[in-house]
Amino acid sequence: MGSHRLSSIIERLLEQEAPLFDFFTGSAWALGDPEDPEVCDLVVGNPHEMALPAFVEAIQRWVPPQDDAWFAYKFNEPYAREAVATGLRRRRGVPFEPEDVFLTDGAFTGLNLCVRVVADPGDEIVFLSPPWFFYSALIVAQGATPVRALVDRRTWDPDLDALEAAITERTRAVIVNSPNNPTGRIYPPEVLGGLAQVLSVASERIGRPIYLISDEAYSRIVFDDRAYPSPTEHYASSFLVYTYGKQLLAPGQRLGYVALPPTMPDREPVRAAFELAQMSIGGNGVPNAVMQRALADLDELSVDVKALQRRRDLLTEALRASGYELPTAEGTFYLLPTSPIPDDRAFVERLARDKVYVLPGSLVETPGRFRISITGNDDMVERSIPVFERAAREA
Repeated sequence: MGSHRLSSIIERLLEQEAPLFDFFTGSAWALGDPEDPEVCDLVVGNPHEMALPAFVEAIQRWVPPQDDAWFAYKFNEPYAREAVATGLRRRRGVPFEPEDVFLTDGAFTGLNLCVRVVADPGDEIVFLSPPWFFYSALIVAQGATPVRALVDRRTWDPDLDALEAAITERTRAVIVNSPNNPTGRIYPPEVLGGLAQVLSVASERIGRPIYLISDEAYSRIVFDDRAYPSPTEHYASSFLVYTYGKQLLAPGQRLGYVALPPTMPDREPVRAAFELAQMSIGGNGVPNAVMQRALADLDELSVDVKALQRRRDLLTEALRASGYELPTAEGTFYLLPTSPIPDDRAFVERLARDKVYVLPGSLVETPGRFRISITGNDDMVERSIPVFERAAREA
């Protein structure tokens, strides 16, 4: 038999995502012993402490069946949609409707649904760079073409001129992530207003809406008591994508949604499109019965944001004292310091020799930097600081 013939899209992704795949399967972090008590795992937003007791109790509360349809097939169940809409109305003062909520098993599925709904093969989806490391792959997987628009590296805000230049006749949507992974930046209202103006003018020129896909995974991980301005408040043709994995620091227990803002006109065809897109990927994209039942309880819970802020402050001060430059994270789980040497991957390997694991910035399109997750526990954070200090001196 000859060699395997794989999908051209998968073959492209295998090549495109090889550096990321190699890190997640072959790096010292990936191959190390996660139970080693000397390890400081600061790579991704995983928990390193026991789950919130109230989170566990909420799941347990809704496991015992109360009727014979308890574990029947589930879709966008009315009680779960109402819980999401009620929470959004209360927190944001915007009258979201339950019928505009589409339940997902996390933000990844929500983003996939958005691209599936708006893009045909060959259409373009613009995203801001530096990005979450899987935007390009999920766009390619849907047959669309990813297009990057660089942010302003002085402020880490969207560069509106660069965004305008990235939009073409083939652009169907722009993905915006605020609070931003990896920079920690929360885009201010004046920038979001300018972004909305760019999209409105381009939509008018092209003759159809360019959709805004607002990835709000970290919208409830906000520091210093800041207000969170949602991009969807500034632009009607928006999709709000959310996951409870960050808020609960439980990314393995999948739960999220896509919501249409009430300002979007003529929403009925869009509602139908999302429901059909959900059906087309089967039950894998919809939260299971227990998670939907528990959603109203889970929506009220949150990881200790003050503890995350304390770790942010401790690391930021220590890193700057050692000569690293980094923006102050306004939200998310991440810090983005400069590497003392140009080769960020080599520097990450140097840290790994002392069992401090971080993510190379080149994997999130910021070569010369590295990303630190502050979801490591307090002991990990404190033990990492002397390693960062020593590595900076030796560089």
